[in-house]
Amino acid sequence: MPTDLLTVVQCWDDGVTADVRLTEILRRHDAKATFNLNAGLHEPHRKVHWIYQGQEVARLGWDEMRDVYAGFAIANHSLTHPYLDQMPEQAARCEIVEGRDRLEQFFGQQVHGFVYPFGRYNASVMNAVREAGHVYARTADSAERAFPPHDAMAFHPSCHFLAPDFWAGYERARAGGVFYFWGHAYEISTNAMWTAFEDAIAGISADPAARWADVVELFDR
Repeated sequence: MPTDLLTVVQCWDDGVTADVRLTEILRRHDAKATFNLNAGLHEPHRKVHWIYQGQEVARLGWDEMRDVYAGFAIANHSLTHPYLDQMPEQAARCEIVEGRDRLEQFFGQQVHGFVYPFGRYNASVMNAVREAGHVYARTADSAERAFPPHDAMAFHPSCHFLAPDFWAGYERARAGGVFYFWGHAYEISTNAMWTAFEDAIAGISADPAARWADVVELFDR
């Protein structure tokens, strides 16, 4: 993807109900994003799954996900979010393959990306992700120079969206570079954080030297 503009990509994990508010903000500012989902963990209707900083976190139900994610890219986060590097090879492969298949069938779009649950992977897991047909696999590690990765199956993003050096990383990536951030929408836990997040998205969208892209657009296919 040759361009003199800064290419900005973002992705969000786990398919939680806070993605409703997140996607509304992204649409207001014409921002692209990829959502990384675990097809085996969603139920017909939304359901609370854990507590984060004293607040309930619920996953979206299948009954609402097509509407919530309409217009956005979908990636595979495995079927049930296990520690893939601690599983027998065949079991890990099933998690990877079935997770992708279910998402493709439900959303009616190709699923090109993968995100390692808990950021955990090894050579066997990387090979399974590659052989399942994924174009890239995101880790939870950060890299000052996000793109191109040394190995597309170990694609290190620039930073988490709450990283204290977020804007410094954004500036470092200018002049035709790539800035890649990620997170979980449930981490935006106060109205002040939501306001700050929307200001950040609006600021990137208004930057004449930057452009939004889906993660998979970075790769020639």
